[in-house]
Amino acid sequence: MAKSLLIVESPTKVNTLKKIVGKDFVIKASVGHLKDLPKKKLGVDVDNDFAPEYITIRGKGKILSELKAAAKKAEHIYLAPDPDREGEAIAHHIGNEVAKFTKGKIYRVSFNEITKKAVKEAISHPTELNLNRVNAQQARRILDRLVGYKISPLLWKKIHRGLSAGRVQSVALRVVCDREREIQAFVSEEYWSITLDVEGSKPPAFESKLFKIDNEKAEVKNKEQADAILKDLEGGELLLEGITKKERKRNPTAPFITSTLQQEASRKLNFSPKKTMMLAQRLYEGLALGSKGTVGLITYMRTDSVRLSDDALNDIRQFIPEKYGKEFLPKAPNVYKSKKSAQEAHEAIRPTDVNIEPNSIKEYLEKDLFNLYQLIWSRSVASQMVPALLDTTQFDIRTGKYLFRSNGSILKFAGFMQVYVESSEDESPASDKAKGSDTDRLLPELEKGEILKLLKTSPQQHFTQPPPRYTEALLVKELEERGIGRPSTYASIISVIKDRDYIRSEERRLHPSELGFLVSDMLVENFPDLMTAEFTAKMEDQLDQIEDGKMEWVKALHTFYDPFKIDLEEAEKKMKDIKSQVEETDEVCEKCGKPMIIKWGRFGKFVACTGYPECKTTRNLGEDPQSGGAAEEVEGNCEKCESPLIMKMGRFGKFIACSNYPECKFTKPISLGISCPEETCEGEISPRRTKKGRTFYGCSKYPDCKFTSWDKPVAEACPECKHPYMAEKWKKDEGLSIVCPQCGFKKAAVAAEAS
Repeated sequence: MAKSLLIVESPTKVNTLKKIVGKDFVIKASVGHLKDLPKKKLGVDVDNDFAPEYITIRGKGKILSELKAAAKKAEHIYLAPDPDREGEAIAHHIGNEVAKFTKGKIYRVSFNEITKKAVKEAISHPTELNLNRVNAQQARRILDRLVGYKISPLLWKKIHRGLSAGRVQSVALRVVCDREREIQAFVSEEYWSITLDVEGSKPPAFESKLFKIDNEKAEVKNKEQADAILKDLEGGELLLEGITKKERKRNPTAPFITSTLQQEASRKLNFSPKKTMMLAQRLYEGLALGSKGTVGLITYMRTDSVRLSDDALNDIRQFIPEKYGKEFLPKAPNVYKSKKSAQEAHEAIRPTDVNIEPNSIKEYLEKDLFNLYQLIWSRSVASQMVPALLDTTQFDIRTGKYLFRSNGSILKFAGFMQVYVESSEDESPASDKAKGSDTDRLLPELEKGEILKLLKTSPQQHFTQPPPRYTEALLVKELEERGIGRPSTYASIISVIKDRDYIRSEERRLHPSELGFLVSDMLVENFPDLMTAEFTAKMEDQLDQIEDGKMEWVKALHTFYDPFKIDLEEAEKKMKDIKSQVEETDEVCEKCGKPMIIKWGRFGKFVACTGYPECKTTRNLGEDPQSGGAAEEVEGNCEKCESPLIMKMGRFGKFIACSNYPECKFTKPISLGISCPEETCEGEISPRRTKKGRTFYGCSKYPDCKFTSWDKPVAEACPECKHPYMAEKWKKDEGLSIVCPQCGFKKAAVAAEAS
């Protein structure tokens, strides 16, 4: 009897599925798309209703031949790529290719999780291909091809060879550039806070902050005003005027969707969106768990729905009282509302089996896989638990026209916080508290009307902060809120603009490069409609309408391409030719004697010889021409060959290098001018980068000295504990502060540092 053929996308799914479907099936993997538009030409007939020209992707011919051979022997064919637009398009192309080689019927099956129940159910109730979803994917692919293949050559011609533009990525780049300009234009203003340390009839002592002056919100703008208030407070009586106590509920958050998983994995685990999706893919496709074999651990990870299936809800609701107690289970399941555009046929990201607790399989998982699974498992379980209860207390303290306020809270019942607490934007990785916020504190049991004792006054200078640069997590959140892209694209959007060197990541914050600014500005000037978030969101909405069968894909492409074609023709004529715009200098080439000019290149401006291509002399802008393209000499000699050291400019900024390059390749980062705090070490602290591009600070004597810090050290001793250095810390509600890493003493950064 002939076997049925089951075709999936990923080879790693094959082992997971083999033990589920048994011997009646042959399982093959397409390894992603088999057909696509050609790489070396447009591949879209814009004059014939955008008819696409699909070809077999290079290197996929052998896989396609194997699928055709297997189709000849199959009784039935089940197409099981991923349950999204890309998966539907892959299934469509495979179906077209193998249809002529089989006499059996071709079915479409999709499962949200790779479990026995889900797979068996899908195969027992197969469906037809969803051509609306195929058309939506095709429209998106053609849109992206039109933008990339029409605008990128313009950038090559006008700026520099090798540049490219993307329909969605270019708008994301603009978002980063706009934020950077907000920061550059920001004017910092001084303000002061005044905090009292007080005690009542019962311990402990506590802090109270100035809240109102003459019943108006307290605004203290300078030291003179702060000093005047402190003088008013001298000898004044501190009356505990009001006490407010109440119970507050804190509700659990919804289970993860793609965007929230990427954001939380960035905050808690320091994963990039790209890494998060790569790890989630492996958890979804299945991992070997000893005697259990290969098991798919989570549901499909590209989703914008917060819905949980009835089966999943029942399993979680049965698990919670058994594990944590009946008091942690709400009377009815918690229901969360998905956004309007969410595909409710999908589920949220959750464990396929809540009974597979993270610690029970820890020995089988790599550290990063374990941490991500634990995050998904915990969030899913917590989403179906009761709220946490906090007892909150508010003290209002009156002295003359000044009202000071203290807030305190204590966790009364952990509820969902027994399992999981969502990070806030200003939390660093691994700083999450299992039982509540680190700002929670308990105020003493005092009586209204008490006269309090003043222990200390603490005036503190602050400066208003510019909006923060985006982290990758914050950029994902911004893109989602503006409707730019979809769950499956957030990670690739950020990866693309980083790989093109349009943005760079420094201390987990995204900075546009000089080239990124230039490309963004040129696109905004010449394609004003294309480069708006509103236009991009509108196109995403039209793709959703195509998928829902409410719009024809050709019509959607015409609404985009007809005005785009006009802008393109205008840009051909009017776009500034940066490539030909050169700045003359008074320098001459040391090799051939011809004048040197400033030009635009792949990483920004550089100095080049006008004798190119015969003479290829170049150097970075700002380097000393007398040193053969090297920067100015710096103090000290090379640790390897004793040659003088020089300052050079690289892709990530300035660094120190040996002047004897390329014979000697010694380099080192520029020191912060702070001695290493480790005893007996004579090194200095310098910025360094991890393999993944994240900046940290370490000793110049590494590997002999292992001192490291994620926070940037500041050359200033702590005034409280005399620790040899302080460190910069940024919080959303406070801005940039200078903090002692030993005793926690904190002060506001000066305006120059804050900007």
